[in-house]
Amino acid sequence: MEQKSNHFISIAYKLYVGTDQDQELMEEATREQPFQFISGFGLALDAFEQQVADLSTGDKFDFVIPKEQAYGDYAEEHVVDLSREIFCVDGKFDGEHIHPDAIIPLQNEDGNHFYGRVVEVGSEKVKVDLNHPLAGEDLHFVGSILENRPATKEETDRLIAHMSGGCSGGCSGCGEGQCEGCGGCH
Repeated sequence: MEQKSNHFISIAYKLYVGTDQDQELMEEATREQPFQFISGFGLALDAFEQQVADLSTGDKFDFVIPKEQAYGDYAEEHVVDLSREIFCVDGKFDGEHIHPDAIIPLQNEDGNHFYGRVVEVGSEKVKVDLNHPLAGEDLHFVGSILENRPATKEETDRLIAHMSGGCSGGCSGCGEGQCEGCGGCH
């Protein structure tokens, strides 16, 4: 069965990790603040999109995405020591933002942006974990489809504008995890 593309999908779900006996709630998208995206744009994990794209409004779901199809294994080699100097602003170390458990924006030599979690701040180095926070975990999703319909041209155009760096119209939510009108940009 061919997966639906360019569909506006709105979902309420709970995301659990751990074993059946010891599951931990990691994330929740509620009916009031659902996870919304347009299918076919790579905004959700492929395995997640494959599970929900063909469901209809009102359908319930309960599935597990194995770590290999999610964020992979936790890799010790993705915990790196970086020079304290790169975290200096005006010649002073930025201790306000660079502290253990802080999530920090980084950029590699190719200009790609990503996030890391500060593990430890030393006198010369800052240890940063570049693994995704859910690396090494199977993801258990339980929820329901609030809406699944073809995306409008306006929704698709706004999403494309946002993905290309320009948010055309109504993006007051950017930076807060959800972009009003874009249909789920983060």
